[in-house]
Amino acid sequence: MTEGTLSAKNQTVIPREARKALRLKPGDKVLVLVRSGGIVLLRKPKSYHAAIRGLARGTYPKTYLQRERKSWD
Repeated sequence: MTEGTLSAKNQTVIPREARKALRLKPGDKVLVLVRSGGIVLLRKPKSYHAAIRGLARGTYPKTYLQRERKSWD
């Protein structure tokens, strides 16, 4: 775990280990989520479509869609 400091201008430096883990470069955008008294820092995806593609793959069995369509008849 690394430590950072908040400046008088309310700016902070993201520690090198975190920048490396998130593959952040100068000019990249980050998302800051406030969760239960802390923050979560995420790299903003360049494309949300690409970021969530395949997220639900394998959630339903292969025959699920066919059974649902037959139930509509």
